[in-house]
Amino acid sequence: MNIIVTGANGQLGHEMQRVAKSSNHNYIFTDVADGYEKLDITNIEEIRNMVKKNDVDIIVNCAAYTNVDKAESDYDTANLINNTAAGNLATAMKEAGGMLIHISTDYVFQGDRNTPCQEDWTTNPLGVYGKTKLAGEAAIATTGCNSIIIRTAWLYSQWGKNFVKTMQSLTATHDTLKVVFDQVGTPTFAGDLADVIAHIINTGQTDKTGIYHFSNEGVCSWYDFAKLICKLSGNTCDINPCYSEEFPSPVKRPHFSVLDKRKIKETFGIKVPYWTDSLEVCIKQLAEANNK
Repeated sequence: MNIIVTGANGQLGHEMQRVAKSSNHNYIFTDVADGYEKLDITNIEEIRNMVKKNDVDIIVNCAAYTNVDKAESDYDTANLINNTAAGNLATAMKEAGGMLIHISTDYVFQGDRNTPCQEDWTTNPLGVYGKTKLAGEAAIATTGCNSIIIRTAWLYSQWGKNFVKTMQSLTATHDTLKVVFDQVGTPTFAGDLADVIAHIINTGQTDKTGIYHFSNEGVCSWYDFAKLICKLSGNTCDINPCYSEEFPSPVKRPHFSVLDKRKIKETFGIKVPYWTDSLEVCIKQLAEANNK
């Protein structure tokens, strides 16, 4: 099969490049960044032309506007990438008779319950980021395109900007830090998510369309996450818990956004790694990269 990956220069896009190396399928990696096939996903004609030229069967959409705070003052751009572009990709694949694998977010939920979020729960995003991502889900559904939407959370990897790399840097350069403990969820190692996407494609299960949730197993706060990042990195910073209100933000974030993963595990026959185990893998990758 011929598969387009959008947002190839991002965290998940880099991990999709890794899984593609052991695949029998033909992957085409696209991004607006240099070094990739250029594709403007906000331009429906560009997408149509690339799909037709390469006889594309699947698009894996890893592109997104993910700056949660900045989105509050940059609605138009966030909506263009998270909503309009998602609809464009779905429209092109509907016309081509193909399918779309799209990545969404836990931020579509309000996060005010204390049990893991299920796929069929009522959504109520708190900010522009979540609202535009939810609108993107709706845009895909409206096209009637065959699609798999995977909502994920707290994504990190050795690539790009993320909480793990930020905490590694801060705990190496500060004696003390405050990190919020009243926002609870589950980190997601981008490598694990890429493995799941590859598994779905390689085992021919792309006909199992719908919305799914994926993160690593377990539950933690940002404070717990930071503590383990510091420890595994060999740093000695004293990290203290604090409330979200101590860090004023343009947007309110979900307080409990743990995702229920039963559906994706049962449907595709996958085993999900525990979050601390995957974090260890990523910290080792970062150490190896820094020593090169």
